[in-house]
Amino acid sequence: QVQVVESGGGSAHPGESLRLSCAASGIVDTIYRRAWYRQTPGAQRELVASLATPGPTNYADFAKGRFTIARGNAKSTVDLQMDSLKPEDTAVYYCKLNTLRNKVYWGQGTQVTVSS
Repeated sequence: QVQVVESGGGSAHPGESLRLSCAASGIVDTIYRRAWYRQTPGAQRELVASLATPGPTNYADFAKGRFTIARGNAKSTVDLQMDSLKPEDTAVYYCKLNTLRNKVYWGQGTQVTVSS
């Protein structure tokens, strides 16, 4: 059974940092793309950052210079370091994994709240 679980969300003040992690298990084929998305109530889910192997790393404009996506220590994890957080970064953050067999896996999301 495939499980994709995000962690590291929570509350932060403007200017602070949070680090999100995504741990996956049960995926038997090769993950070639790892990405983070976010969603606020009533809005579309939007891309935050993606990391393809091989391939480019992409960031949404709002994430450039503040967020960093990276593979974790294990094969099936990806992290998102978020610095200089702003109130508008408040959202549910989701991990998305794409495999070479065209499978797509989403996590359940983790809430990030930035407020003073």
